[in-house]
Amino acid sequence: MDKKLLEILVCPQSREPLVYDEAKQELISVGAKLAYPVKEGIPVMLVDEARVIDEVEFEKYRP
Repeated sequence: MDKKLLEILVCPQSREPLVYDEAKQELISVGAKLAYPVKEGIPVMLVDEARVIDEVEFEKYRP
C-alpha cells in the first residue's frame, strides 16, 4: 500500500484515518469498526463492501 495514498484516505463513514493490515489486505476504520478490502492494490472504499470487525479483532486495532 502506497504510504502517500494511506495518508490521504479516510473512512467514508467515520471520516477518520485508516490503518493498513497488510496480512489481510484491508484498510481498517477503528471509528466505524469496518474493514475495507484492498483488491489488486486498489482500496475498495464502499461501506457496502466493507466487513464489520468483531470485538475480538477490534481490540487488535484500538490505540
